[in-house]
Parts: sequence; C-alpha cells; structure tokens
Amino acid sequence: MLPAKTAVIMAAGLGTRMRPLTDDTPKPLLPVLGRPILEWNIESLPAEITEVVLVVSYLAEKIRAHFGDSWGGRAIRYVEQPDLKGTGMALAACAPLLAGRFVVMNGDDLYAREDIEAALKHELAILAKPAEGPGRFGAFKVDAAGNLVDIVEGGETGPGSLINIGLYVLDRRVFDYPPVPIKDGAEFGLPQQVALMAKDHRVAILKAGFWVPIGYPEDLAKAESLLKKKLGP
Repeated sequence: MLPAKTAVIMAAGLGTRMRPLTDDTPKPLLPVLGRPILEWNIESLPAEITEVVLVVSYLAEKIRAHFGDSWGGRAIRYVEQPDLKGTGMALAACAPLLAGRFVVMNGDDLYAREDIEAALKHELAILAKPAEGPGRFGAFKVDAAGNLVDIVEGGETGPGSLINIGLYVLDRRVFDYPPVPIKDGAEFGLPQQVALMAKDHRVAILKAGFWVPIGYPEDLAKAESLLKKKLGP
C-alpha cells in the first residue's frame, strides 16, 4: 500500500450560511473553543501526514497570514480556486502537488484523529456517519463487504443511511476519472467522481466515531459542546 503524507483541506467556500460571521472572516477561521476550526482539523491529522495543501479562495489572504508556510510542524501549501466549481475541481487543481495516497477533508467540519487513522489502514476509503433523517448530505450505497457502490443525493436520505462526512483517503487513480457535473453543471462533485472510481477499485465506507458539521451559526455552540465532551476534563 502506498504511503500517505499529504492532506488536502477544502477551505475555499464563501460560508454564506454562516453570515454575518463570515463577512470578514473565512469560515475555516471561525473559532471553536477559542481556536479556528482549521487548526483543529490540522491537529486531527495522524503523524504520518507531514504536508497540508489548503484549497483557498474567499479571504484567502487571511488564511495565508494565519498559517504561513508551516504550522504545527507541518508544511503548508496553498492552491487557489478562483472559480468555486465544487470539490471535484478543487481536488483537480491540487493534482500537481499530490503523490501516493492522500487525505481529502472539509476545512469547516470537525473530525477525530482515530477515525482518520482507521481510514488510512485502507487503500481507498471514505468516512461516513448514520443519518438522523433527511438532510443536505449525500448518502452511500454499499455492498455486503461495506464497499462503495454509489452515491444517493441528500434529499433522498433517511434515518440509518450512511451519509458522506467529507473525509476521503484516495490516490492518484482518482484523476483517471472525469469530474462529474452536478447542480445542472454549476459544480463538479468529488463524491460522484469517487463513485465512478469505485466501479473499478474497492473503496471502503467506514463509520466515524466523531464528526461535527458546522453549517450555520448555531452549529458553533454545538461544536463547542461536543468537542469539550470529546476532549474531557
């Protein structure tokens, strides 16, 4: 199995659902327990990940100023995504910087190191959580062995469905598959691209123990409560 040393973190979004908090601050820099979400994300990475590629656009200069060329003992590199065309195009822009296996993750959700470590034990993997009801997250169809078969869009998910939480372990074979247009062609979806890849290669779907999506201002208080509980006294 190829080694993994790089994590791509998606940090380019406008954060429109978080306004007015994101009027002057990029969403990944919003504080949770006094620290930017993106700091928690980088710290959640296993030790074998020594390099982070941040995909930036909105207020990118503030993210660059905060993290510089290295942070927390890891090299930091930046890829600009001037046209926000979805996660598929964001990853495509990073292709020249990627070798071997790599982690891809959202820059505005909270994850746990132990879940990422579990994913890295597989050649290809995506983290998932059981859905609590219909929502905005895509869900996975899996086979009897727990491998990806297809993606079901968010509006069709129901309780118990395994929803996509936006953390992947991939390798360069993903670039053998074309970006998949979604939202009437306005964006290109990475989940749909990985679903194409799964027709030829096993992609494990793994249940994560901890995940906090942060989509709306009220989610910040929930994130603080859940993170406090996880960190303990």
